[in-house]
Order: sequence, then C-alpha cells, then structure tokens
Amino acid sequence: MRSPPPPRTRQLTVLAQDPSVRVGKGRQRILRTKVEVPAEELRPGPWGYRVQVVDYDASTDTYYEPLHVGLDGDPFAEKTDRELLADPAFHGQNVYALVMRTLARFEFALGRRVSWGFNGHHLQVAPHAFADANAFYSRDDHALLFGYFPGSAGAVFTCLSHDVVVHETTHALLDGLRERYNDPSSPDQAAFHEGFADVVALLSVFALPQVAEVLIDRVSGDGDRALIAASSVTADALKRTSLLGLAEEMGQELGVVRGNALRRSVELEPSRRYYESAGDFREYQEPHLRGEILVAAILNAFVLIWTRRIARLGAIRGNLLDRGLVVEEGATIADTLLTMTIRALDYAPPVDLQFGDYLSALLTSDTEVRPDDSRYEFRATLLASFRAYGIEPASDVSGKGTWRPPPEGLRYDRTHFEAMQRDPDEVFRFVWENRQPKALNLCDEAYSRVLSVRPCVRIGPDGFVLHETVAEYFQILEVSAGELRDYGIRKPADMPDAEQLRVFGGGTLIFDEYGRLKFHVTKNVLDRARQSERLDYLWKYGYFQKGASAFRRISNIHRQRAVGTTLRDPEDW
Repeated sequence: MRSPPPPRTRQLTVLAQDPSVRVGKGRQRILRTKVEVPAEELRPGPWGYRVQVVDYDASTDTYYEPLHVGLDGDPFAEKTDRELLADPAFHGQNVYALVMRTLARFEFALGRRVSWGFNGHHLQVAPHAFADANAFYSRDDHALLFGYFPGSAGAVFTCLSHDVVVHETTHALLDGLRERYNDPSSPDQAAFHEGFADVVALLSVFALPQVAEVLIDRVSGDGDRALIAASSVTADALKRTSLLGLAEEMGQELGVVRGNALRRSVELEPSRRYYESAGDFREYQEPHLRGEILVAAILNAFVLIWTRRIARLGAIRGNLLDRGLVVEEGATIADTLLTMTIRALDYAPPVDLQFGDYLSALLTSDTEVRPDDSRYEFRATLLASFRAYGIEPASDVSGKGTWRPPPEGLRYDRTHFEAMQRDPDEVFRFVWENRQPKALNLCDEAYSRVLSVRPCVRIGPDGFVLHETVAEYFQILEVSAGELRDYGIRKPADMPDAEQLRVFGGGTLIFDEYGRLKFHVTKNVLDRARQSERLDYLWKYGYFQKGASAFRRISNIHRQRAVGTTLRDPEDW
C-alpha cells in the first residue's frame, strides 16, 4: 500500500500575545498557543525556504546556538513559562513561526506566492539584534531586527510580542507587494505602512480564539464559565474595558515600541476632524498619528460587527449567552476582516495611495470574492465606520463605494491572453494600445513601465473560486517647477522655477479569467489637483530641500511614534 502523503502544515508553540498578558486564576500563566505554519525541512536556525533566523546580538557580540527543529517535533510544547522566557532558542522559534504564519495568511488572502521587497528569497530575522527599545524591518539588510531592553520586571524582548513580530513582517510583505508606497507622497501614503501593519497585527492577534477568550473574560469576569451575561458584551464594554484593558496589560514598557497604537486607536471617538486635520487636530497630518485613523476605523467596525452577531445569537437562559459561541464569532470576524484587509492591496493603486483609495479597494475586492454579505454585513459596516472618521471612498458606484468598471471599447485584438497572465511586456502592449484619453488615458510624454504581473486564484468562504490577473504600471514625468504651469499643475509658493521635479502616476489593472479588464484603478500622472496638493505637502515638509536620500527609515518612524511627536517638532523627510 502507498504511504499517505506528508502533511502540508505543522504546529509550533508561540506566545499568543506577549509575556505581560497572563491568564488563569491569579493571572499566573502566560497566554500561549499553537499556530499552523507550512511544513518544511528546516536547517538549524530555524532556517526554511523563506525565513532564516540568525540569532546574533550586535550589542554584546554574541552569537546564540541555532535551534534544531525536526519536521514532526515541537521542542517547546511541554516547557514551563519560565523555561520559554529564558530560552533564546524559543525566542527564535517564536519569530520564525509568527513570520511564516503571517506570510501564509498573505498568500492565502491574495491567492498566490508573495515575494519580499528585496532581491532574495530569504528574510533574515534577528530576535536579539541589539540592546534598544526598537524593532524594525530593513530592506537594505533583508532583515527584521528585534531589540531588547531592561523593564520593571526584567528584560523585555520585542521578539516575544506577537503583534510586534506580525507588524514588522507586514512591513516586509507590503514592501514586496507595493514598492512605490515608500515614495514621498501624500500624508496618507506615508501613514499607510504603519496603519496597515497595525491593522494586520491586531486582527492576527484577535483571530486567535485564546485571545478572543481573554477579551470576553475581561468584560464578563475571569473564569471558565460556559455562560456569560449578554449585557456585559456591548460595543462600549469591548472597546473601553476589554480592548483598552488588554492594551494596558500588554506592558507599559512595550508602549515604547508600539507607540500605544492599540490604546490610542480605541480612544479615537468617531469624528471627521481627525482626517480633515483642521484646528486642534492638525497633528493628524503627521504620518505616524494619521495611521491611527485607519486603525480606528477598522477596529471600530470589528467591534460593531462582533456585538451585532452577539445580539443575534440569542440568550440561552434569561440574559445569558453561550461563551464559546461568542468567542468563536469574534475570532471568525477578526479572521475574515484580516483576509479582506490584505486582499484589498491588489485592488489599490500602485502609487500615491490615500485612505479613500484603500476603502474602495477593500469594498470592491470583497464584493468580487464574497458577493453575499448578508450574514455579517462587513462592507456596509466598514463604509459607515470609515465615513464616521471623514474618509470617503475614492469611487462610489450606486452608493457602495466600489471601483467603477473600465470604459467600453478597449482593444484586445493585438494582445495574447495567455501571455498577459505572466508577461510584463505583453501587458505593456495592452497598456500602450489603449493609452488614448477615452481608454486608459495615459500620458504619452511620461516614462512608463509595467511593475508586475500576478495571476491569482482567490477562494471565498463559500468555496467560490475567482481567477484574476493583477498587473501594475508606473509613469514618471520629469519637469522643472517652471514647466508645471504648462500641465495645469500649481507650483508650490516660493519654489524656484529651476527646481527639477518628478511627477508620479500609475495604475492597477484587474483582468478576469478571460483576459478582459474588470477594473482600472488609476492615478493619472497629469491629475492637476492631486499633483498640486502632493507637491505642496512635500515642499512644506522639506523633501525638496533635503533630497530623496533623506527619506526616513521605518526604524525612525517607530521612534517618533514612541515619543509622541507633534507639530511642535514636525516629522519631515
């Protein structure tokens, strides 16, 4: 008889949050869990086909012995909490498993393999990289670098925080998916990297049933009771008591690294004033604070959907609900929202992203995969939540906020469908043949290049399979400031006419399984209003005076979040 096929996944022990979150009687136990990661033959490190853990401490010049993990084993399954915290080898397994789990979640949501943002297959991860209260992704080093620092109860290791590891991994993945999102642009694009990484990190944590149990127990009382009071799990209770309580418990020390994103985002009461950045809210023009608006909009939608589902569960006896069902619904909603937020990247423009663009991408991509949204009403809730914070969809078809279909009359007779699923040159021919104003409306004078072509297979929760091809193109127009008026673009006040500028544009093309264009998500290089606003913003914040080489690193963004920078000490380029 033939032997059964080897398993495609395996389970490894990780911390479900970080060591400061304790559960059980007296809250003595660390909250841990097992996560599924792709099964692979690991070299010592762990070192797999996409992630290599290199445990070198540059501050003390110490190289820790690499961890050996067999294909079937989990060396830390039976270890005590004290042993886990004290063992550098477990720290290495924790980061390896969480990075691989995050990569797998992105590939599941997008329906394809996802590359890193550098030339190479291995992302190197250093769990004890330096003695500093910081953690960041470095494209130049092909690495995630996690620091450690002294805390009130001993050393604090950022590599043991679930959401910090996922946050930094998301930076690396987003860099590979949208390389132009690091370009100097609008405050929204500058904020998106941080805000999106926070959203993915927090939803990844909340999607774990163990964490959902902690949230519910914080509002209904600790314990293993099968029933909880319906009156204790309201939206206000979850936001004010449970989420904020968890944020506080996650450790004041780690607030230095996180910038207290979870706490601040929950506290942002719905208001259009944050996004408009007027009056007393001008500080939300700063990228590291502006990202919290995006987090608040999505987290509030998560809480509203969850409480609405709780209300529909129905009481078992009097005012009592089944605790297990409440927890299950919360984890399911977080997991579905996580998939939605990642999948939306494929429907977002490749340059100059604004929150309204991301909202339309979120609504459109979900509509394509999950036409029936009657059970949870994710899309209507998200649209209302974003609007409550002043974020309107960039496109609005029939009041649903989705992208408009492309114009009629596009030419397909000179391109080959099969080649367009993988060949950038074939896609570029399609773009070139349809560059006219009544088609794709490209600028003939700009340098144009197709950045990527990605065939995808997306699977909805009902088993619905959607085949698509996602392609992105990019345009650059080089002009002097004095020539801007020839294109109808307003020059920033006091900018010299001789100043040399690059004006960016581009678009995302979504093709169906028959090679027909479904959506053209465009940022026209000659959009007068957008380019005028972008240049004003960059001129005001000193980009042209300092040059592109002064673009701040992600590590510096984290520092500015930690110290709570405001307009009195403005973030600049």
